[in-house]
Amino acid sequence: MLTAGSWGTVFAKVLADAGARVDLVARDADVARSINERHVNPRYLPSVRLPDLVRATVNPEPALARAQLVVLAVPSQALRSVLGPWAALAAPDAIYVSLMKGVEAASRLRMSQVIAAVAGAPPERIAVVSGPNLAHEIAVEHPAATVVASASARTAQTVQAACWTPYFRPYTNADVIGCELGGAVKNVIALAAGMLEGMGFGTNSQASLITRGLAETVRLGLALGADPMTFAGLAGLGDLVATCGSPLSRNRTFGEKLGRGLTLTKVEAEQRQVAEGVRSCRPLLAMADQLGVSMPITRQVERVLYEGLPPLEAVKDLMSREPGPEYRPAP
Repeated sequence: MLTAGSWGTVFAKVLADAGARVDLVARDADVARSINERHVNPRYLPSVRLPDLVRATVNPEPALARAQLVVLAVPSQALRSVLGPWAALAAPDAIYVSLMKGVEAASRLRMSQVIAAVAGAPPERIAVVSGPNLAHEIAVEHPAATVVASASARTAQTVQAACWTPYFRPYTNADVIGCELGGAVKNVIALAAGMLEGMGFGTNSQASLITRGLAETVRLGLALGADPMTFAGLAGLGDLVATCGSPLSRNRTFGEKLGRGLTLTKVEAEQRQVAEGVRSCRPLLAMADQLGVSMPITRQVERVLYEGLPPLEAVKDLMSREPGPEYRPAP
């Protein structure tokens, strides 16, 4: 398990509760020591006891050499640089599992594509976990469901079996593109949802944003070859609702501060954990422009973040767009 951040630590707990021995790679020796001696990650989950099957280390080499599943939970923009020196240490038949929800800014690649490029792993040895996965709720064992997507049904089923617990129910899906795209775009929409919250708007505004945010996610997904049904499921609507609606969501919290008038620089200085939508919105928008896909909410979020557009002006721009039908028939 790489590495010992919030979601990585919680997923290590899930795997251990399902019966697996988990080597959790931490960057901080004090964090590793606390996990091994006190069974607590003091930085991210100080109130949650980790199972005895979770052991921490700062040395990834022996952990990777014996791992059947190499689970990756690092910021999406850091994946390439982090995985590069680690990939050669992994067993040649290891399955790579991505917990990340973002798009690489420079290449516009999804996380599974970055893993394939860096580790040389075929799609059949890569799986993606996506869905409404708010880490703290899963850590305290609130019932939750998720999706495990892979080009290989066997790989998806292997990961599904490895993380199935009484409180965490995984489903399989063959649509890797849709599952990854849903996870990336929902972070951008959650930034907008947070802005609405910060400006004091109510439930109608939030419901409208979530629905139209889902619509633009579907449009981009279809253009990239995703299955539209994926977006009606856990990796689409489920993840979108959770991330837009919960104060536990990093992206929603980030957007709320923007809605209250803070600048991008100020919010980044205040918020310790990464809000993936901040870095993913531009490559997602570039992909949409290249494919001729309209993503008006994503565009306004990008303008607020990088052009200094006040959030209220972004709302006005969205509300003044030319009206039209809710759905346009596919050609």
